[in-house]
Amino acid sequence: MTDLRTQAEAIQERFADALDLDVDEIEQRLETLVEEYSVPVEEARRSVESSYRDEADLDDEDLYSGNESVTVADVDAPEEWVDMRVRVADLWEPRSDSVAQVGLLGDETGTIKFTKWAKSELQDLEEDACYELSNVVTDEYEGRFSVKLNRTTTIEAIDEEIEVGDDSETVEGAMVDVQSGSGLIKRCPDEDCTRVLQNGRCSEHGEVEGTFDLRIKGVLDDGETVSEVLFDREATEELTGITLDEAQDMAMDALDTSVVVEEMAADVLGRYYHVEGPTIGRYLLVDAFERLGAPGTADDVLVQARSMQ
Repeated sequence: MTDLRTQAEAIQERFADALDLDVDEIEQRLETLVEEYSVPVEEARRSVESSYRDEADLDDEDLYSGNESVTVADVDAPEEWVDMRVRVADLWEPRSDSVAQVGLLGDETGTIKFTKWAKSELQDLEEDACYELSNVVTDEYEGRFSVKLNRTTTIEAIDEEIEVGDDSETVEGAMVDVQSGSGLIKRCPDEDCTRVLQNGRCSEHGEVEGTFDLRIKGVLDDGETVSEVLFDREATEELTGITLDEAQDMAMDALDTSVVVEEMAADVLGRYYHVEGPTIGRYLLVDAFERLGAPGTADDVLVQARSMQ
């Protein structure tokens, strides 16, 4: 129950200026939700916080004021409220109607994906413009951090030239393994969550229907070192030639999702690749790749694969 105690202490600290809360009582409320009702810890914490927020008649702005101002490289944990001074490095078309804008923000330390929800009703960001963003929430997906702009976020255009640094690394080698969790997978359908389901359950939202996605978690070996690399849906489709729709059809015909990863593995194992992207945790997250005919010999065109989770 150590984690629940930590969560309870964090809740007590968050409401310290508004309510005189007992940490033991908070922990008991969390324990009841988690142990008796099988509510995931993060969902239990949000539920308890919501009840205290109503009790204190507070808005989100009252709770999350005075954030730390951080750089892109400083973002190393999810569910933190921060302020940032950034340039809009790239924008692309959202996949969902619930998303108003999606793209990359950058500063001298690198780039980070951002999502602006449609329900937030915030002004649009313009590509290549610089902004001071207050009250954005950090998120994490398969080792890659991002930020979310919500209804409490404030956006201020600034007359400042912010240089965007390059945080990419490169790796070359033969694909020697396609790891478990590759191929056709299902993710949590909650718009604020993209976690991969395990046996039909999300670690945060419990049992859900799930939405299909593609990925490859591979291992490249250059003869001296091995590197773990992660291809998202777009990169996986480019790498294997199998689209998400085709993968679903294959799985439906065979009544087995494993046929997808088996066909993908047969195509990519033993081939040489040059890949580029940031390394977060264990994985290099592939933004661009090139198939090599033999070590050091390129026989294909560089494929740009923007990460759109």
